[in-house]
Amino acid sequence: MRITLHTDYALRILMFVGTAPDGRATIQEIADGFGVSRGHIMKVAYQLGRKGYLQTVRGKGGGLRLARAPDAIGVGAVVRDMEDFSVVGCLPQLDGFCRIETCCVLRRALREASTAFVKALDPYTLEDLLAPRARLARALGLTAAVA
Repeated sequence: MRITLHTDYALRILMFVGTAPDGRATIQEIADGFGVSRGHIMKVAYQLGRKGYLQTVRGKGGGLRLARAPDAIGVGAVVRDMEDFSVVGCLPQLDGFCRIETCCVLRRALREASTAFVKALDPYTLEDLLAPRARLARALGLTAAVA
């Protein structure tokens, strides 16, 4: 199974913000840290905010902050919130699209596989992803981050 770049960026943004000095980072800092387009980071950060993972702080000293403690942000939950695990031909709005949908075992197998994939991520939290904090900070150019 693969996750989309959108979900990859979501996890990276959360890791960056969780590693950043004072727990705050700007869109530009995140984009520069990962060498990714500012526009992509903005789209994903917006969704993370709507889902309750990030808070936006305006004004001087503003930026993005985690909306919850790192140990309260489950990796599996983030992936579920960011991904669409529907099988294209099996989307509910496309009933009748596939000739074998009424007797298809593949549909169930793919659903079970995607469920198992995300379930394997459930034991992990953002706190786990932040364990090598000092090395993450150095790799992202966050020299003032707490070790």
